[in-house]
Amino acid sequence: VQLVESEGGLVRAGESLRLSCAASTSTFSIRTMGWYRQAPGKQRELVATITSGGTTDYADSVKGRFTISRDNAKNTMYLEMNSLKPEDTAVYSCNARTFTESYWGQGTQVTVSS
Repeated sequence: VQLVESEGGLVRAGESLRLSCAASTSTFSIRTMGWYRQAPGKQRELVATITSGGTTDYADSVKGRFTISRDNAKNTMYLEMNSLKPEDTAVYSCNARTFTESYWGQGTQVTVSS
């Protein structure tokens, strides 16, 4: 499975940005998809996940601001990011997990200026 993320970007604090992650094959066999991020000098952290059944989970730092969703018909996952803060600046990567494998996208830079 290949995962291709949309381009991130440079936004101002308070603005919104939507990321997408397109899978090269059907997401039928993918149990969980998620977004992770890594800021400079920090470890990669979980942002949000969504199961094949639509159950979502979020890091406390993004709850109420970010929304994860997936469109199985389009083999695509989304991350809607609202009320962005400078501390959201990071490289965002999508992940897809089957029962036996884990796949990663190439990562996309999101920069939030104050």
